[in-house]
Amino acid sequence: MVLAELGGSITRALQQMIKATVVDEKVLNDCLNEISRGLLQSDVQFNLVRDMQINIKKIVNLSDLAAGHNKRKIIQQAVFDQLCQMLQDPAGKLDQLVPKKGKKPSQVVMFVGLQGSGKTTTCTKYAYYHKNKGWKPALVCADTFRAGAFDQLKQNAAKAKVPFYGSYTEMDPVKIAVEGVERLKNDQNNNFDLVVVDTSGRHKQEAALFEEMRQLSEAISPDLVVFVMDASIGQSAFHQAQAFKQSVTVGAVIVTRDGHAKGGGALSAVAATKSPVIFIGTGEHMDQLEAFDVKPFCPASVRHGGLVWTCEQD
Repeated sequence: MVLAELGGSITRALQQMIKATVVDEKVLNDCLNEISRGLLQSDVQFNLVRDMQINIKKIVNLSDLAAGHNKRKIIQQAVFDQLCQMLQDPAGKLDQLVPKKGKKPSQVVMFVGLQGSGKTTTCTKYAYYHKNKGWKPALVCADTFRAGAFDQLKQNAAKAKVPFYGSYTEMDPVKIAVEGVERLKNDQNNNFDLVVVDTSGRHKQEAALFEEMRQLSEAISPDLVVFVMDASIGQSAFHQAQAFKQSVTVGAVIVTRDGHAKGGGALSAVAATKSPVIFIGTGEHMDQLEAFDVKPFCPASVRHGGLVWTCEQD
């Protein structure tokens, strides 16, 4: 995973700092510059990297540290805290993003994103993931813009053995979404507790896309809106995510095509939406969706001299 690789480069920068004979301003700056270089090469937005450096330097004021303080440990902890903060549930709402099993009426999750981001495939993966963990999901295809969208969702749903709703003849996405959500919510035979709604995308951000999303969101009142982001979009992640956030209440981010060198753009999307990354797409197969764990990115530990320091340490 790209984020795990980025975590490795950050760990190496910290290890060089730990090995320094004397930790002074030059050593601190060298460490932060190396970390910043790794983040920028992964296409994390420049402003985020700059702010991280400023925050760390505010926390780590070497001239004010009394003799006897472990400067290495203080620097490392400050770096870890800032990196964890960038990705780990910025609004403190992660627990609220997990649908409740057996809840009635069914919880509705609406997926948004640009065309080509892997949104339709990710919808099915999301439903399949929860099905395997005991939920009763169903899918709704409200994408009437892209030719073949309903066929793709239908085929994916069949592979995942997840019920679905859509139409070959109805062209109003709002009408399809409302009918689909209501029908699945009121299905007494299956008792679905999770309804996943796929929406239209476009090749670029445009007014028609955002207006359609706004109408859909108002019509079906989703419990969660998930922004699906292609890892390859790099620096544009921040502005793209911000535009979606301004149209609908994005609550979570899913990153697809992880493995791209620009995958660090996920941090920019988190910053723009103030919403955590909840899943990472690791391939095209139905089971290649992994719940996101911040630890591989914010390195779980750096061992030196028998010590283990972690993001969770006080």
